[in-house]
Amino acid sequence: MKKAFLFLAAAAAAVFLASSPAKAEVNVNIGINLPVIGIAAPPSVVVIPGTYIYFAPDVINIDVFFFGGYWWRPHHGRWYRAVEFGDPWIVIDARKVPGPLLRIPPRWRDIPPGHDRIPYGQLKKNWRQWEKERRWDKARHEMKREMKEERREHKQEHRKDHPGQGRGRHDD
Repeated sequence: MKKAFLFLAAAAAAVFLASSPAKAEVNVNIGINLPVIGIAAPPSVVVIPGTYIYFAPDVINIDVFFFGGYWWRPHHGRWYRAVEFGDPWIVIDARKVPGPLLRIPPRWRDIPPGHDRIPYGQLKKNWRQWEKERRWDKARHEMKREMKEERREHKQEHRKDHPGQGRGRHDD
């Protein structure tokens, strides 16, 4: 009788377990961390001429940009983004990277004369207003005008110092 009771209990347990839904769960997390940028404080930036993209010239061997209110970083064929400079970097789908970042002009690290470094606090506070007012477009036009004026003054100085050596025929 004991055997029969154990058999019935085992059979009932088997029926009960078989009737409840099976539950399996798989959870896989793969973490690929971007190497840490070894700068404690947000760096000063310089605007890349002809764009509204800023780069950090003091960050050596690492391309770090500020654009559209975010920090951006290309690394091993992927783009990463952070809200604040010290925040964690997240991978961004290549289709969601803003076009201007993908079209950064060649030689963008060459800082032209007269381009000031902008402290991070000033950038954070003013970048929206600068874009709205097209500040860098105005600055570029002013710089071109100043360069033309300097060339004209240089030519005038040269003509004063070297009379008779301008354009035209010289019957020497």
